[in-house]
Amino acid sequence: MQLQLIRNATMRLTIAGKTILTDPVLLPKHAIESFAGNEKNPIVELPVPIKKILTDIDLTIISHLHQDHFDAGAKKDLPKDTPMLCQPHDDTSIMENGFSDVKPVESSLRWEGIEIIRTCGQHAATKKWQDILGKVSGFIFKATNEPTIYWAGDTILYDDIEAIITQNKPDIIITHSCGAKLDDSGPIVMDAAQTIAVCKLAPWAKIVAVHLEALDHGTTTRKDIRKLAIKEGISKSRLCIPDDGQILNF
Repeated sequence: MQLQLIRNATMRLTIAGKTILTDPVLLPKHAIESFAGNEKNPIVELPVPIKKILTDIDLTIISHLHQDHFDAGAKKDLPKDTPMLCQPHDDTSIMENGFSDVKPVESSLRWEGIEIIRTCGQHAATKKWQDILGKVSGFIFKATNEPTIYWAGDTILYDDIEAIITQNKPDIIITHSCGAKLDDSGPIVMDAAQTIAVCKLAPWAKIVAVHLEALDHGTTTRKDIRKLAIKEGISKSRLCIPDDGQILNF
C-alpha cells in the first residue's frame, strides 16, 4: 500500500494495484475565498503538477462536497468518465458537473477486489456547526494481502469514531488533524490532542495525520502535533506527518 499526500485531504492511495484519488482540490494557491478571514485558500500551492496528480487514477472518492474537498479545479480537470464514489445524496450534485460514473456508498461495496466501507463522522462538536456543515463520511479499505486502512475524514474524535477504530482495528488510520475552527466553540476536525488520543486508542496502528497547513482556518501545525507526540511518547514510526507531495509506503 502506498499513500502520497498531495495537499490537505487530497491523496493518492495505491491499494491492491489500484490508485484511488481522495477529495480532489486542484485550484492554485489563493483561488478560494477565506474561511476565517485570515487568507484566501488554499494557503499553499500544489506540490506536483495536476497532470501528474491525475495520472493513472482508477477511482476518485469524495468524502463530502465542501470546496476544500471537491473544488472547481477538480470539477474542470478530472476526466468526466472517472469512476467516482461519494456519500448518499452527493451523487446528484457531482453528476450535475458532467461526471457520468458516480455511485453513492450506502454502507459498503466491492470494487476491483477492494472492500470499501463508508463510516460516519461529526464535523464539529456543537449542533449549530453540525447542522451548518452537514453530513460527512470516512471510508475503510480492505483488500487481500494489504493493510486495512481507515480514512476518518472531516470529523472530530467522538464515541462513534472510537468505536469504529476499536471494532475494526485498522492497521493504518488517516486523520484530518488541522484543528480547523470557525468560532470559539472548538475544532471542526481533529486537533493535536485528538490526533494523539487516536494514537493511544490504537497502539497497534500507524497513524497518518493529513489536512494540515493548507487552509486559513487551521489552528494546528505539523510541528504542534509532533511536539505533543514527543511529550506523550508517540514515536515517528507510529505517527507519520507527511509533507505535501511526500510518499509513504506500508
